[in-house]
Amino acid sequence: MKLITFDVFRTLGIPGVRYIKPERMYDHLEEIRQADWLLFPEYWQVNSLAYGLGKRIFPSLASYHLGHDKVEQTRAFLTLCPEHVPPTEILGTSRPSLDQVEARFGYPFIAKRIKSAMGEGVSLIASRDALHEHVTTETVLYAQQRLPIDRDLRIVLVGGEVIAAYWRVTPLGGYRANVSQGGRVSHAAIPEAAIALARRLARALDLDHAGFDIAMVDGHPYVFEFNRLFGNQGIRDSSRRIGAAIQRVLGLGDDDRDPDGEPPLQLSA
Repeated sequence: MKLITFDVFRTLGIPGVRYIKPERMYDHLEEIRQADWLLFPEYWQVNSLAYGLGKRIFPSLASYHLGHDKVEQTRAFLTLCPEHVPPTEILGTSRPSLDQVEARFGYPFIAKRIKSAMGEGVSLIASRDALHEHVTTETVLYAQQRLPIDRDLRIVLVGGEVIAAYWRVTPLGGYRANVSQGGRVSHAAIPEAAIALARRLARALDLDHAGFDIAMVDGHPYVFEFNRLFGNQGIRDSSRRIGAAIQRVLGLGDDDRDPDGEPPLQLSA
């Protein structure tokens, strides 16, 4: 099977993959046409490869299209499972929109840039002045109720297989649990309800390479977002294990799960 990757680091655990720089795509069109799978193209390449050339890509088209920004995926979540989405407003930045968000959430609340990762672009809005400052650089006001939590979960699925699940504990006095923002990793007592929600979303939305961010409030899971390109800080031996899972998705491996991977999840009720 001929495999071409456009992201060499994401496919380190897959043998026999040909790397082509994304910007050199048009210099290698014939080679690309002959490939069985195209792995990790950049977003700007996807429509040309999938629709122009009719090629199979990994991650799935849905992983790209829904994962492109928080608005797209939040609307999909609201359609599929509104009871598992934190109270959220997606509005313009007019004065009536600011009034609406202020009236619904009060202060403080969370505002997010619609295209961001690793906890960047997430702001704790504590006043009308801070809200005004936030919207000076945003065209969409994405506002969310601040949940009473000091941690959230990162649940990584590849092809429906749970690769990792761990808590990200917020630093003292902070409001972002991302490991890149100083969050601490814990593998203790992973809620089964959170795993079930991540599996449900991945299956229903055809997301085959996703890191879900899920919070728990009184035993009820709430999904914040998923990342198509997730960090690997909390995943032991990540290249080998994720590479093996991707090969299973592509039909290159057997159906046996990695016996030497992560320890069994410590699930709580």
